[in-house]
Amino acid sequence: MPRVVDWGVRDYRASLEAMREVVRARRAAEVPDTLILVQHPPVVTVGVEGDDGAAAASGLPVVSVERGGRATYHGPGQLVAYPVVDLAPRGRNVRGFIHEIEETVVRTVGEFGVAGQHVSGRRGVWVDGRRKIASVGVAVEGWVTFHGVALNVDVDLTPFERFHPCGFDEPVMTSLAKETGRPVTVGEVQPVFVRHFEELERAAAESAPAVRPAPEALPTGPAA
Repeated sequence: MPRVVDWGVRDYRASLEAMREVVRARRAAEVPDTLILVQHPPVVTVGVEGDDGAAAASGLPVVSVERGGRATYHGPGQLVAYPVVDLAPRGRNVRGFIHEIEETVVRTVGEFGVAGQHVSGRRGVWVDGRRKIASVGVAVEGWVTFHGVALNVDVDLTPFERFHPCGFDEPVMTSLAKETGRPVTVGEVQPVFVRHFEELERAAAESAPAVRPAPEALPTGPAA
């Protein structure tokens, strides 16, 4: 099972550098698969499909990163999870891993009475196919994943209105607190998320063929 590391509330840029160091260590087999949990002070991050200039209109700090996807907001009250996982022993199934991350969120919010959904052609996790409760953006380096998922627990949603989150013009973002109509803390949600992630990781490890690619086949780049 992956080790779980809770960074609490941590600056995004500092977290990014620390995450990249975990990726380096995982590729060198110095650490096991790792699930990093964190909350960030307000920041907009822009993936490889996004527009830095458009995100800058938010008036918030903007950081460009190597993950898939476009722009999204991070802030207190949002559970951010960065799975640093070596996919090589599991058959190198990047799409399957992204589905696993989304399914972790679906099962997590389901325990709070919210029916999360996978929507074909749309990244992340949705409610009623119209409201987005979690954003997903992953990068892969040497078959090791990083970046991950941001689940809106009880985050202020107004910063999303200052730019086009995930490329959408209309307001689409929602939160667990908004859907349930009551306050929900990251502390309540975090252990539920970890439990479902560990269950899905165990199932994936047991079912996947053991395939180790040649070094020249190792991927580097975004995925979503």
